[in-house]
Amino acid sequence: MNAAERAALAALVAGYRDRCLWFMKSDFLPATLSEALRVLDAIEQHGDLAAFRETRRLRAWLLPTSSAISVSS
Repeated sequence: MNAAERAALAALVAGYRDRCLWFMKSDFLPATLSEALRVLDAIEQHGDLAAFRETRRLRAWLLPTSSAISVSS
């Protein structure tokens, strides 16, 4: 993850920590892609419509789709 992705994720975590991530340590911030995806899943599952939309946006940013492999074939 780059700095912009980490900052966006940290802001989302801060905004939904009490409602969606109450079971995680209060100072937890995802450091790896797998942790980020786990946090996004929890926020998406337990949050509101705005949270759902924001997690989808961040997930698309973290997991860009590419057809580069098929292009080189």
